Amino acid sequence: MEKFNALYAQSGGVTSVINASACGVIQTARQHADKIGKVYAARNGIIGALTEDLIDTSLETDADIAALRNTPAGAFGSCRHKLGAIEKHRKQYERLVEVFSAHNIRYFFYNGGGDSQDTAHKVSLISKELNYPITCIGIPKTVDNDLPFTDNSPGFGSVAKYVAVSIREAGLDVASMALTSTKIFVMEVMGRHAGWIAAAGGLAAEKEGDAPHIILFPEIKLNTAVFLKRVDETVKKFGYCAIVVSEGVKDEDGNYISESGLVDAFGHKQLGGVAPVIAKTIKENLGYKYHWALADYLQRAARHIASKTDVEQAYAMGKAAVEFALAGKNAVMPIIVREKGDVYRWTVGEAPLEKVANVEVKMPREYITEDGFGITPACRKYLLPLIQGEDYPPYHNGLPVYVKLKNAPVAKKLTTVFDLAG
Repeated sequence: MEKFNALYAQSGGVTSVINASACGVIQTARQHADKIGKVYAARNGIIGALTEDLIDTSLETDADIAALRNTPAGAFGSCRHKLGAIEKHRKQYERLVEVFSAHNIRYFFYNGGGDSQDTAHKVSLISKELNYPITCIGIPKTVDNDLPFTDNSPGFGSVAKYVAVSIREAGLDVASMALTSTKIFVMEVMGRHAGWIAAAGGLAAEKEGDAPHIILFPEIKLNTAVFLKRVDETVKKFGYCAIVVSEGVKDEDGNYISESGLVDAFGHKQLGGVAPVIAKTIKENLGYKYHWALADYLQRAARHIASKTDVEQAYAMGKAAVEFALAGKNAVMPIIVREKGDVYRWTVGEAPLEKVANVEVKMPREYITEDGFGITPACRKYLLPLIQGEDYPPYHNGLPVYVKLKNAPVAKKLTTVFDLAG
């Protein structure tokens, strides 16, 4: 029986558990060596596939592949490069098929968010059109937790845990100094259109007075006067005010408070930091001394405090992707299905890529308190299971041990050099 090779690629912003999905893919493929030949990885995501810059993962030891489960970021490199519509960017899709054909690749596993699932879906379409059989399986990943169909997105649970822990600890710090020093602390978290990460900060507030006192969501337009009144009331009542703000919070006119005027590679507006804007607004109107913090990459790279649930789900998605492909499924994405009942249980399901692509799931209004500044019990019930459990990496000399792969290149077979700008 002829064996075909597989290509795995990571896309978009990385997470603390995306490599766990890579581990799931590669380990599962190795267990089916009678059906799958080599697993190649595209260096720097889809760019590596387009430029025929491939990595031979068969040269990595079993121990190093296993260590991926404990290692944050993208072991093979990632990128922000959207292929776009087939009719406008046909050469790019044809190039992918050309690379797949040259290296006997018949399985394509693309690990990313909504834009990445759109790419995987379009690759499945062009493969049919060009009569070159490619099995395309998307693997969910995004800290934003905004993918449809899946109960939650791998990568989110660990960010949620980091944010909840961070605002709890920072809140205690500010409370201890509030009498004579800082009374306002603003922590900015990721979340352009959906406030899931900001909402996770609310898990730290288990009783009245706990930080965070205020959460600002992208789904709720900011009424500055109402907000300042709540800040002042909070300081007078508890001595200080701790705030979690999503990067995508908007003013009453619907404009991003932190918009810089730039756009990223996906065409998304570049946001420039909302925390200092919020802090300055408080200072100018209420006079309170403040500190602010930008969680930025720290929140998505913090493998040392990853959610065990998140790690297990990320691995399961990678494993399921290979199993789906071997079962003959195509143009689908494995998803996490939350089972009914008071005890949290989940299983693996699937969703068609054509319905997953470019769909963003925002916070339901019933998950946000009526005043727009907090999370409801229903939201807490949804979020809490996702941050459960600790899955610490091994430590040496007081620091976590993370693997760095050889990432040996695969010899190029094509004579043409692809121009990414073309």
